[in-house]
Amino acid sequence: MIKCRSLLSFFILGLFVSSASSQISDNKIKVGVLTDMSSLFSDVSGPGSVEAAKMAIEKLGGKIAGVPIELVFADHQNKADIGASIARRWYEVDGVDVILDLPNSAVALAVNQIAKERGKALLISGAASSALTGAQCSRTLVHWSYDTFALANVTGRAIVEDGGKNWYFLTADYAFGHALQADVGKVIEARGGKVVGSARHPLNTMDFSSFLLQAQASKAQVIGFANAGGDTSNSLKQAAEFGLVKGGQKMAGLLITIPDIHALGLPVAQGLLFTGAYYWNKNAETRAFAKALALRNKGVHPDMIQAGVYASLLHYAKAVESVKSDDGRTVIDAMKRIPTDDPLFGKGMIRADGRKLHSMYLFEVKAPSQSKEPWDYYNVVKEVSANDAFRPLSEGGCVMN
Repeated sequence: MIKCRSLLSFFILGLFVSSASSQISDNKIKVGVLTDMSSLFSDVSGPGSVEAAKMAIEKLGGKIAGVPIELVFADHQNKADIGASIARRWYEVDGVDVILDLPNSAVALAVNQIAKERGKALLISGAASSALTGAQCSRTLVHWSYDTFALANVTGRAIVEDGGKNWYFLTADYAFGHALQADVGKVIEARGGKVVGSARHPLNTMDFSSFLLQAQASKAQVIGFANAGGDTSNSLKQAAEFGLVKGGQKMAGLLITIPDIHALGLPVAQGLLFTGAYYWNKNAETRAFAKALALRNKGVHPDMIQAGVYASLLHYAKAVESVKSDDGRTVIDAMKRIPTDDPLFGKGMIRADGRKLHSMYLFEVKAPSQSKEPWDYYNVVKEVSANDAFRPLSEGGCVMN
């Protein structure tokens, strides 16, 4: 009798386990990193983001909810149609359950629409446009590391309150640049400042001379660089060569990452104020992650985009474990219910509109004499709470379908 009961219990348990795992489609979790592998964002995302995803998978032991994890990656070439085509094939044909990274806001907005229509999970740490949790919000999206509102709110406010009232913008001519200039402009005007002009440049520009001459002629106190990646480092380097700083104009890098500072060098970048969500040299955990990723990525230390790939995938795994499903809406709902707590971004949460909330930091680039080791580039000016850094839920215009 005891033996029969044991067999019956084992049979029931087997049915339960089978039922639970059957909610995982294809009996595996397939993760796609859609990134820039070859162009101006490849240093801040690209191969480093792929390695960050691999590190998260290794930390998970190669499995989520008892099923194996498979990783694929692709280069969207900073073209919305190519990114959308890859995402559509991944979701519809290749069985990808979740897409991560997405540097380039135009690509991210296109992919977000596809994920929304198909009920598939999308974890964005690369793109910055605040529209992703505003008018373009989706129940299947989490926007992890930062956005244009937080960059504008922290950096713009600090510079205006320090007396930098009149601004001229050098802006990348696509969704990210437009959103960043608009968000910073609101901060400036709300505090009594003025935007005196702007110039828009094409993505991946090599020669900024004509744009910088316009900025110089504007006599603005502050030149705001609303661009990213290679465009930021190239435009800031050329601004130094043109003597804008020596002429008394202040440079505001509105999206700066550590590879940008490395490319510029401390003699050029020193004194820059900018905003970020993560710094590799903040504590023992951030240092351990950075050193491990740098070993896998040609010595390049990670920024908040690559850290966001790692942290968001680990939190996604927690949610899949809790619901025993890879359905996009179900998993994202679970991600919002479970508080976030990881060593890279600290404690936080994911808000109803998909905005990941955590502290942001106002950084200042160190002078060469202050740097104690390679990649030791930042001073933390202040920590800004999530409530003070990110746009209030009520002001985003998110209507969830």
